[in-house]
Amino acid sequence: MPKISSLAALFVTAFVSVASAQQPPTVRIRGTIEAVDGSLLSIKSRDGTDMKVRVTDNVAVFGVAKTELSEIKQGSYIGVTAMPEPDGTQKAIAVHIFPENQRGAAEGFRPWDLRANSTMTNATVTETVKGTDGQQILVKYKDGEKKVVVPPDTPIVTFVAGDKSELKPGAKIIIFGAAKKEDGTLEAARVNVGRDGIMPPM
Repeated sequence: MPKISSLAALFVTAFVSVASAQQPPTVRIRGTIEAVDGSLLSIKSRDGTDMKVRVTDNVAVFGVAKTELSEIKQGSYIGVTAMPEPDGTQKAIAVHIFPENQRGAAEGFRPWDLRANSTMTNATVTETVKGTDGQQILVKYKDGEKKVVVPPDTPIVTFVAGDKSELKPGAKIIIFGAAKKEDGTLEAARVNVGRDGIMPPM
């Protein structure tokens, strides 16, 4: 029996190693493009770090454009960056509205790194009600639901189709998941660029 157990453990270890190799660690990057050299972006991150990110040949570029709170309707699929409140609600710091073809993207509730203790909820709006302290929204995702309060001054943005020409010096960007390669380089298959000079708020 010990031999079988050892073999099983070895198999599991090998399987986990292969799975890890197939899913390289990712890095979230917020910052400003300082220079572009072919597919290599030189980025000054929000904390002042100089970073170099190579974009893939078929990189997807999306603009992050300002929109209105009134665009958040029942059935909208949204991402809410928020701070937890003592009563269990989430107080929105920023809301982004996904286009229909991105419905279901990264669905769920998780910790986020915009601020200490911030959260991200990607979910479908099931109810919106005007409240005294802002719009109150109920969102549902596969494992649960959250009540969100959106204060009047909350940045509301949406993703719009973009192209590689927007990857230029001065562009403010967020890359949700740059893959860290074995040689330490970073590679991005998607870059989100703030339109009209805005910093993507999420």
